[in-house]
Amino acid sequence: MRVAYVCADPGVPVFGTKGSSVHVQAVLRALLRRGLEVTLFASRFDGPLPADLAAVTCVPLPLPPKGATRIREAALLAANEDLAAALDRSGPFDLVYERYSLWSYAAMGYAQRTGVPGVLEVNAPLIDEQIRHRELINRAGAMQVAQRLFRTATALLAVSQEVAAYLRTFAGEASIVVVPNGVDPDRFPVGSRPVSDATYTVGFVGTLKPWHGLEVLLAAFAQLHQRLPPARLLLVGDGPERGKLEAQVNASGLAPVVEFTGAVSPEAIPGLLARMDVATAPYPSRERCYFSPLKLFEYLAAGLPVVASQVGQVADILTHGETGLLCPPGDPEALMHALVALHDSPALRVKLGAAGRQLVLDHYTWDAVAGRILAVAQGQLVAQEWASYA
Repeated sequence: MRVAYVCADPGVPVFGTKGSSVHVQAVLRALLRRGLEVTLFASRFDGPLPADLAAVTCVPLPLPPKGATRIREAALLAANEDLAAALDRSGPFDLVYERYSLWSYAAMGYAQRTGVPGVLEVNAPLIDEQIRHRELINRAGAMQVAQRLFRTATALLAVSQEVAAYLRTFAGEASIVVVPNGVDPDRFPVGSRPVSDATYTVGFVGTLKPWHGLEVLLAAFAQLHQRLPPARLLLVGDGPERGKLEAQVNASGLAPVVEFTGAVSPEAIPGLLARMDVATAPYPSRERCYFSPLKLFEYLAAGLPVVASQVGQVADILTHGETGLLCPPGDPEALMHALVALHDSPALRVKLGAAGRQLVLDHYTWDAVAGRILAVAQGQLVAQEWASYA
């Protein structure tokens, strides 16, 4: 079976270290493990082909010019001709799988034209994101591309129920299937850190951006440190909020016990998780909680007890007191009390960690995701949603 994997988004370096990069690589690995022949069409690579992806054929797509947004948008629209030609040269394919980007429509058009399944993975409401966090000049054009894509694809694969609800406003009667993200549990050995470690390290992994709630986490940790002076905070990742967060740490006198690692490679994540006693996902608000957070699945796979905000898919996956602890979003005191509870009960940490690990083994591996992708392509799951995430 020959698969065309398309990622025409110049904001996603497919061999980079961003969460989106990890996602692309994980799906590619899972498809290869199923014996499929994969050709990757991408605008941006940002690194050599990983050794375990050596079987993937890589086809570069044009990068838009730097400069004015209007010019970049026009170039990305024009690049559909290049993508269509590249697919024709590299085909035929049995399946076209695309990660949704704002301006790319040629891949789903190719699938429709050649009569093969075209599955579109949608990770976020990109038009809303672009308007809110970056800049979008040709809004009408982006809307036209979205409507065209969502109606052309054989099936729309939404990573969360919230994304599925967004798609329904565009896609009408299109087939929408919810398939959350996953993890490769073999990357995360468990049991390497004793739960009695006196330092009690609280951790976070992710891009340092406002919607991840790092200010809430720092406020909670400041309260925690007053009760448990040996506690430490390990923040793994980098991003635009780092300067503000470091200033908050310095102002509160916590610099000696808070570590910022900066950007790290995916290969470094398991070792950093092994330094943590508890991992956090402190989302500050229930609004715009459309994500399927990779960090959550990695925390669980590592056997870490998780404290997370009760929002979106996080609240659907975690059962409070059984596979994690849930707190109201944006509430530093509630987060602090959950962290104290886990410090005071090593047995609860062990229980939650083991249950969380089993949860991902049962339901949220990348191999399971690949199986659902192929089932969608073959029509087995189309017209029914993965409502239970099971």
